[in-house]
Amino acid sequence: MIQWLLTLELINSPVRWVIWSLVVVLAVVVFVVPPRRIRRLLIAAVAGGIIGYGGALLLEAADVFQGPLPGHAALWIAAGISAIAMGAVAIGLRPWWRRILALLLVVTGALGIGASVNAEYGLTGNLAAILGIQALDSAPLPQATAVRSDPATLYETWKPPADMPSKGRVSALSGEQKIPATGFVARDAALYLPPAALVADPPQLPLLVFMMGQPGTPDPTVLAKSLDAFAAAHDGLAPIAIVADQLGSVNVDPACADSTKYGKVSTYLNVDVPAYAEKHLNIIQDPAYWVIGGYSNGGACALTYGAANPQTWGNLMDISGNEYPGSEHVDKTVTEVFGGDRAAFDAASPASLLAAHAGAYAGHVAVFTHGGQDAQFGPGQVKNAQRAQAAGFTVLTETIPGEGHTGPVLQKGLDYAIGALAPRLGLAAPAAG
Repeated sequence: MIQWLLTLELINSPVRWVIWSLVVVLAVVVFVVPPRRIRRLLIAAVAGGIIGYGGALLLEAADVFQGPLPGHAALWIAAGISAIAMGAVAIGLRPWWRRILALLLVVTGALGIGASVNAEYGLTGNLAAILGIQALDSAPLPQATAVRSDPATLYETWKPPADMPSKGRVSALSGEQKIPATGFVARDAALYLPPAALVADPPQLPLLVFMMGQPGTPDPTVLAKSLDAFAAAHDGLAPIAIVADQLGSVNVDPACADSTKYGKVSTYLNVDVPAYAEKHLNIIQDPAYWVIGGYSNGGACALTYGAANPQTWGNLMDISGNEYPGSEHVDKTVTEVFGGDRAAFDAASPASLLAAHAGAYAGHVAVFTHGGQDAQFGPGQVKNAQRAQAAGFTVLTETIPGEGHTGPVLQKGLDYAIGALAPRLGLAAPAAG
């Protein structure tokens, strides 16, 4: 029951409409009171709506949400505050049952705000992701198989069996399957196995290690959707993907680095995770077919790791990443992560790392995507794409029109990046011309 609640789909489901239906029903019932109370309730509702809408815009202007509010989020906030204000006033009205309904109106109004704003952002699809915990079950790992042929031509040589499943499988790397971490308390990672990995004699497949944003959790939902869509069009082929934790907790930002305060984050992602994948997963044992990727905070880490470790990561995908780790709170990052050493902070930036390793990226592919309306992270993506190209990466970019820094830009960015990297990974034919 608890797992069902934690994994209940919140964005692409009727949940929020059920909540708002309850809000409307409760508001109507509470409103049916003696005439002398109607004015008080109306004033509360209107004032609450104005305060909610105006407050949301003021907080947006102060950059409390680290960017513009998406879609109709401010209107949902206004509607919810209006319901909460009406309920708060009605709690003082008789009879007792009206007070109970008024209290429920306050609660459902708050839930309506949370569900609708979350849906507008479109990033956290269930309660587990919101709470920052892993709610998936673990599952047996397929046995490793012998090398079939040249991985560069897997798209030509692979013939899917008739009993291959139509979709991949997601599970938690927990318990005995947990990735050992050296000096970092990581939350359980998630694993995606594409359809081709779930047959009796699977091929070795490319590896994708992906990191979500901050606040965030190792939630594979969005990535699995993109990989399933790619696999459906490519005979079940897609990378084996690990969604790993670069944060340790929902509301901290270790800035992708090893540090005394947050632990050996970089060591975990660049040493422990690849070693685990080599030992336990049926992947191609060649870093040329490995990808480090991430979204937002995770995108900054992906670029940092791909730039610093060309011998480990043959490719990278940066979906709407920060220009550099810690960009949103530089002074705090310098103090907490780098012990007050600003020079060390600067040396750990992607720009410095790319310059330091220029010439080491021959054959490496880097994909950068961002929303066309993302004024906060878009300019940094453009700069980093230029820096990566100057350092020797083969760079592919995509600007997603009409999108900011929300769920749709992640999904569309992943769709583009996976397709763009596919020829490099042996999953699709090279583009003509």
